[in-house]
This record gives sequence, C-alpha cells and structure tokens, in this order.
Amino acid sequence: MLRKFIYASLIVFISGTATAQSPAENYIENYKEVAVSTMNQHGIPASIVLGIAIHESASGTSRIAKYLNNHFGLKGKTGPKPIKSAYKGYEEVDDCYDDFVNYLKKRFSGLFTRYSSDDYRGWAMGIQRGGYAHSRTWASQVMAIIKKYNLDQFDQNAENAAKSTILAANKAESDPSEPIVYHVRRGDTLSRIAQRFRTTVKEIKNKNGLSSSLLDVGQRLHL
Repeated sequence: MLRKFIYASLIVFISGTATAQSPAENYIENYKEVAVSTMNQHGIPASIVLGIAIHESASGTSRIAKYLNNHFGLKGKTGPKPIKSAYKGYEEVDDCYDDFVNYLKKRFSGLFTRYSSDDYRGWAMGIQRGGYAHSRTWASQVMAIIKKYNLDQFDQNAENAAKSTILAANKAESDPSEPIVYHVRRGDTLSRIAQRFRTTVKEIKNKNGLSSSLLDVGQRLHL
C-alpha cells in the first residue's frame, strides 16, 4: 500500500514539474501583448522590451517590481512608494513600460532612427553603449534571454514587413513599368528606401513632389 502511495505521489510530482512554467515564461505570457503594443507604437523591438524587463526585474519577482511596479530599474522620486526606495513607483506596470520608452527617447533618441524593430542585437548594443547599465556584459545577458525564450518571435510583424519590402524591390527591378506604392514605416529615411528599391533620393522626391526629406509614418510613396 505504501509503495503504491509513493508511486502515485511520484507521478503527480513529475507531471507537475513537467508542466510548470518558469517565472520568465509566466512573465512573457503576462506581458507579451504590452511589449508588442509598445513595438507597434514606438518602433522598439518587443523582444528588447521583454528581454530587458525580465533581466532588470528578475522576471517580475524583484522587490521593486512587486512593490513599485518598476520592471526596468528606473530611478526617481515620482510615483507611489509603499517601500523606501531610490527607484520610481508606478500605479500600473503599463505605466512603467511607457516611462521606459520615454526614457529611451530622451537619452537614446538616435536608436529609434538607426535601428529597425527587427534588429534586437543593434538595440541591445546601442543601449549598452549609451550607458544604460554599468556591466560590460549587460547586452550579452539581455540577448541571451531573448535567444533562450525565443523572444524575437514577437518581432515577427517587423520581419514580415521587411520581407514585403524585399519582395516589392525585386518586383520593381523585374518589371520597372509596374508602379510600386510603399508605406513609410517608423525609422525609414529616403536614403534607406532608395537603397532598398535600387533607386535614388532625387527620383523618389521627383515622383512624389517632395521638397524635403522629412517623412511621416504611414505616408504613401510612389516608387
């Protein structure tokens, strides 16, 4: 009887262990939609947002994550603070995500035009070079998290857009007489678009009646 009980308990334990998610996996499940929304709105890869949050908040289990809703280690005096801390407090975790993006835009504004939303390696190295963290291995640690949990799958929208651009460029080259309409994405510049579609900035300006090189997200360009 005792042997049967031990055997049954062992099966339950093994089954529970096999299906239990790690703190990081739980975190991803809870915040992946917030990260994707952040990417679509601001252009920073969802994988970078999740990777940094997991790294800085210990998958949401750190003290400041639990008590201050601070998942990015942002310091400051603002916000509700049920505990004494040099870190900012937030009403909701979503508020911390928004503040993190605002922080990046103020301190690392160049990254938003230099790197696309499917280049998490460029973003990680760029943020490290800008002094976000003191550790020289910080970017490597964040990228390791992204690889371990396949977080770049959430950047797929950006990858699909990039593939569409390549297909359109190949189409334009094979049949120059057929018009191509391109919708400007965040981070685009005329020079980058011209390079992708094997044309020139001057020709794009002439076709679209542009007097300057300034572009708006969603703007239609005839190529």
